[in-house]
Amino acid sequence: MLHVVHHADYMAPRPERGSFRFDKYYLVMEELRASGAPMTEHAPDPMPRQWLEAVHCPTYVDQVLRAEVPREKERRIGFPVTPAIASRVRHTNGGTWLAAQLAMRHGYAANSAAGSHHALHDTGAGYCVFNDLAVAANRLIAEGDAARVLIVDLDVHQGDGTASLTAGREDIFTLSLHAEKNFPVRKARSSRDVSLPDGVDDDGYMAALSRHLPEVMADFAPDFVFYQAGVDPHADDKLGRLALTDAGLAARDRFVIAEARRRGLAIASALGGGYGDDPRIVAARHAASMLVMAQENAGYAALPLRSEA
Repeated sequence: MLHVVHHADYMAPRPERGSFRFDKYYLVMEELRASGAPMTEHAPDPMPRQWLEAVHCPTYVDQVLRAEVPREKERRIGFPVTPAIASRVRHTNGGTWLAAQLAMRHGYAANSAAGSHHALHDTGAGYCVFNDLAVAANRLIAEGDAARVLIVDLDVHQGDGTASLTAGREDIFTLSLHAEKNFPVRKARSSRDVSLPDGVDDDGYMAALSRHLPEVMADFAPDFVFYQAGVDPHADDKLGRLALTDAGLAARDRFVIAEARRRGLAIASALGGGYGDDPRIVAARHAASMLVMAQENAGYAALPLRSEA
């Protein structure tokens, strides 16, 4: 059973400026529903303002919620922040939080949006407005749901915002595998960065992942895992520089789920990046990713979760 979080506001009207395409978000759900796989959809509440302000600058949060973001910040984000976008990002952040709550009951759950890992303390960037990964991780710890949270970021772009927002914290660990020469030009410092050269294929990618992820899990000993499951490492991605196939992405996702679940850890995924001229092809990659992870989780369904102990 795939437990997936979705909200109608994820599909915001396309702003007048900017090149980001929002149509993949409803196409992802169309692909999931058409798959025939067992699935339960869950609608999130908007992320409370004070939870956003615990991680982001309150002035910036206010600018977003009033849809009065300065033009220079909108340029960094990549599109204007309209009232519809303001509602969208509160719901996508709430979606990652809800996915975490569902994962603690079912082992794995997915948010069908978010993974906004470029958003910084006082501004958005790279199509990201608020950093749902940092916000949700901070809240899990604040609520006592976890003591140590691991954020695994396998988007083709480095999770610079997440790294910056959690820098210096001993209770949040960020692991980022990304294309070395891709955006952002100036990288932040994650807890562990694995920079990959252009053209890394399935075998090369899995060699790096299988070396670093188990080691990080053993050393850091997290209580909960967030997974930024961008599909932009795919060879055909418009903004990627790596060369993974569909099978390579599936192997990656199975490995991440297995490493978490065999340790009794709950894991929640966020959609992350995926870009191309045909949004339905990109949506199909995202849907396949979530279905593969749900299938892998099913093999561990009988294992007790640490949160149940």
